[in-house]
Amino acid sequence: MSRAYFIDVQGTLIDDRDKKPIRGAVEFINRLNIKNIPYLVITNNTKKRSRDFLTFLQNLGLNIKENCYLDPFSVLKEVVQEKKISVFGDDNFKKNLKELGYQIVNKNPEAIIITLKKDYTNEDYASMIELSLTDAKLIGMHGTSIYAKEGRSYPGVGAILAMINYATKKEYQIVGKPSDNFYNKGLEMIKKIDKTIEFKDIEIISDDVIGDLVGAKKFGIKTSFVLSGKYRDRKIIEKLKESEKPNSVYRDI
Repeated sequence: MSRAYFIDVQGTLIDDRDKKPIRGAVEFINRLNIKNIPYLVITNNTKKRSRDFLTFLQNLGLNIKENCYLDPFSVLKEVVQEKKISVFGDDNFKKNLKELGYQIVNKNPEAIIITLKKDYTNEDYASMIELSLTDAKLIGMHGTSIYAKEGRSYPGVGAILAMINYATKKEYQIVGKPSDNFYNKGLEMIKKIDKTIEFKDIEIISDDVIGDLVGAKKFGIKTSFVLSGKYRDRKIIEKLKESEKPNSVYRDI
């Protein structure tokens, strides 16, 4: 086994459809706990606040330790200090941001924050583009390539940000995976468990080969791609540069 792990959630630990643990997920976490191998469960979840989502995972039988969990809400205030924001996401996400002290506005925002939503319309995209032509900062809660929901694939936040950038030349920041800030925060947390761990000692396991693994590989992190989530075969790997391809491919965790 590797010296330390970053472990994705959706499509890696739990199934995208029934939200139940994927084959081997419970046993994998238990094994890490028993062997005292440092790990961090890293998720781009923004539907539930950090404490609530960790509790949800623990109630599924995933015995994730309290100090072994990281999501975009954990680092949001480090990236977005602005208070007046326009938000694109579901009502739960907006509620979470209000509870964190942000003021949601429709006009003259200081920042635009985008997360996943299944039913974005062309009108939503038009609003994103119009706001991006202002001086407001453009922020993605994460950089997912694909959003898998009920057996279908929708544009992830990373894909939406790329579209806005192409349309407006607006630069953007990402809060969660695969941002430098997020992975550096992950390493900082791992070092609290074992201060000798560096990126080269970590293996990341994820079903998002583009949104998670390509970004992690530039840090020297070993990448393992599982076919239990967004992609069910290896064909996507053929579209990657040689330097971007995962180190290993598995059916599931």
